[in-house]
Amino acid sequence: MVELNIPTQDIDIKIIESKKYIFDLIRKKYLILTPEEWVRQNLIRYFINDLNYPRGLIKTESSLKYNNLKKRSDILIFNNDMTHFLVVECKSYKLKLNKSHLSQSAMYNKIYKSKYVMISNGFDHIVCKYDWSNDSFEFMKSIPKYRN
Repeated sequence: MVELNIPTQDIDIKIIESKKYIFDLIRKKYLILTPEEWVRQNLIRYFINDLNYPRGLIKTESSLKYNNLKKRSDILIFNNDMTHFLVVECKSYKLKLNKSHLSQSAMYNKIYKSKYVMISNGFDHIVCKYDWSNDSFEFMKSIPKYRN
């Protein structure tokens, strides 16, 4: 796979019947290795190993319902009080990020009410900080470090 715009992570990959699988630290199982899964698993390890996010407060493939449609957020990170800290939408490293990707994350965040929203293709990372009292957001220059 390709090297992403985050520090290199130690990732377990294996081949079963000529298909590549990647180990998901959160769900503790092997998943088919796709370009989007490569981004998700690298980001998860980056959050844990480099930004000190607690592994126990990270959830992947979280189900949510928006306008009677079933959706799934890629990565959801909680605060210690189980409120939402960061919602991450992962895209394939082959895709260029665009407004519709950011809109997708913002839509999920209407349900989650997270402090931060992020979209990433592994090369580009767009992070927004929400101010729910003023119903506004600002673009951040970096991914927030985890704070208790």
